[in-house]
Amino acid sequence: MKLVLLSGGSGKRLWPLSNDARSKQFLKVLEDEQHQLVSMVQRVWGQIADKGLSENSYIATGKSQVEMMQTQIGRHVPLIIEPERRDTFAAIALTAAYLYSEQEVGLDEVIAILPVDPYVESRFFDEVKQLENVLHATEANLALIGVKPTYPSSKYGYIIPSGDQDGDGYRDVNRFEEKPSEERAAELIEEHHALWNCGVFAFKLGFLIQLLEQKGLPLHYKELLKQYHTLPKVSFDYEVVERTSHIVVRPYEGYWKDLGTWNTLTEEMGNHLIGKGMISEDSINTHLINEIDIPVSILGLSNVVVAVSPDGILVSEKSASPRVKDFIDYNQGPMFEERSWGWARILDDQHYDDGRSVITKRVGILQGRNISYQLHINREEVWTIVKGEGEFVQNGNYMKVRAGNVLHIPMKTLHSIRAVSDLEIIIVQSGNGGEDSRIVELYNTWEEVEEHCTNM
Repeated sequence: MKLVLLSGGSGKRLWPLSNDARSKQFLKVLEDEQHQLVSMVQRVWGQIADKGLSENSYIATGKSQVEMMQTQIGRHVPLIIEPERRDTFAAIALTAAYLYSEQEVGLDEVIAILPVDPYVESRFFDEVKQLENVLHATEANLALIGVKPTYPSSKYGYIIPSGDQDGDGYRDVNRFEEKPSEERAAELIEEHHALWNCGVFAFKLGFLIQLLEQKGLPLHYKELLKQYHTLPKVSFDYEVVERTSHIVVRPYEGYWKDLGTWNTLTEEMGNHLIGKGMISEDSINTHLINEIDIPVSILGLSNVVVAVSPDGILVSEKSASPRVKDFIDYNQGPMFEERSWGWARILDDQHYDDGRSVITKRVGILQGRNISYQLHINREEVWTIVKGEGEFVQNGNYMKVRAGNVLHIPMKTLHSIRAVSDLEIIIVQSGNGGEDSRIVELYNTWEEVEEHCTNM
């Protein structure tokens, strides 16, 4: 069986820590067994590896998430990269084409799909393994996992099974009901033994390849990539699951939670305080997550979450926190990014009437890492190195640099830097604030830079 994790979306309900460059699954706010802070994707990948599933697992993700995914779980994990976001149907169609044409996976092979960020016990993945046996035993088109509800919730979709549970642990699916009221959910649970739809399902590859053929879509990955922008922006549930006959579900009775909002995420956080600040003793069930260097103090406020990042500050009563997505202007670009080589934080962003913009950043480059060999079309930069030592190349000319050095990089000048020790640089960018502030990258690795720059 092949396992595919879907990693998409920006997690807007976890603003200001999540943004288009750093989605919710990358936030390091959970604790592992060693009490180290880990992200949702790191936690799930560790569980998959512990169950012996990682060797046959893939992650489908957008191109904007590739660097962070490789930074958090390694470059060895195979990625299926979407050129743009087009919801789960397009992502799964691309995955099927990739496995079929690039990996030569057989049509009878079972493919299991699940979100990249469920908060579950490790034994949940034993249930995922069983989907392969269920499909072969039933010859169903789809096999799902449904979580037995612990309370009537209006936040989840429901799977309505029919008949009694088979001795092999599965039931036929009658229909689905999407996010009913709490009263209706209670009725579905009581009268129909309804299950939460946790977004986990499996199918034989041939089922989806046949579906792509019926829709006139390419079966080869590279061809489907070219047409990806034409695929409908719809969910796999709507486009496929709700229109498919002969679906079975395997009930799961165990811990499962969607950590998509601050109130659910904080329930699983080991620390009430992350970052600089303090919470008074009379602030009950209150959490503070602070990513900036300015301390934050919370006095006498209970059932509150305070989240602080370069993107903004959220102060919310926990039950109200999901509403943040309706109030925030997401057109602002991300003020903090994690990259494969380190991180970048915008300190100041000014735009002037004559069209110029001046952006000041603090950039950290990890020891042994480097930025690409690049040039800016219509922007110049001044770098002040404030920490560490590095190797700097400009138009093929090499020099060693260290804290205290100031470097001027004119427009259309090729440059790169590699950190001999952890580097921190204050970068002031100035130039045209429009689309002409593009970057042209020639080489990504330092080995390529050394090979092509003759003066090193």
